[in-house]
Amino acid sequence: MRYRPEHKAEVHQKIVEDASRRVRAEGLNGAAVAAVMRDTGLTHGGFYKHFESKDDLLLESLSEAFRDIGDTLVRVAEQSPREAAWKAIVRAYLSLDFSDHPERGCPLPALAPELTRVGKKMRGQIFPQLVNYKDRLVPFMPGRRAAEKERAFFVIFSTMVGAIEIARMLPEPAMREKVLASVRDFLLSSF
Repeated sequence: MRYRPEHKAEVHQKIVEDASRRVRAEGLNGAAVAAVMRDTGLTHGGFYKHFESKDDLLLESLSEAFRDIGDTLVRVAEQSPREAAWKAIVRAYLSLDFSDHPERGCPLPALAPELTRVGKKMRGQIFPQLVNYKDRLVPFMPGRRAAEKERAFFVIFSTMVGAIEIARMLPEPAMREKVLASVRDFLLSSF
């Protein structure tokens, strides 16, 4: 059976998207090659037609995760008045939806501890993705100058990542919402 020329690229993208969701939901080991390929309807052996190694899959899945959440947050910001864009980002990020569905959320709360333990080479390959994520969102942050906006980004995002990590540990939705609301209110009144 002959496939359309774009078939391989479409299958590759499906694999990356599934791995991206799995990595955010289950950690770096969640993107087990056999599971990802099974979810895509392919065999384990077909993996090497798309990737040279599992690290390549992980890097592409992380890139997809940062692109996905970046697109979501940029869209939220662009739909808000310019001066309120950063507040819209905070409200979206510190939501029960992002907390309760890590597979759709930011990869940082899900993976930060694991990413600090990956090898130096892989960390070096992840770093540009982090910089790109920051660069996409800094323009929406509070502040007049670029340095003020970047400082606000680091404070706001570090706080939000920690809040999501803590909220995800809590068993009850009401407890999670209390943490998220407290941090949301604090950030929105601090800048």
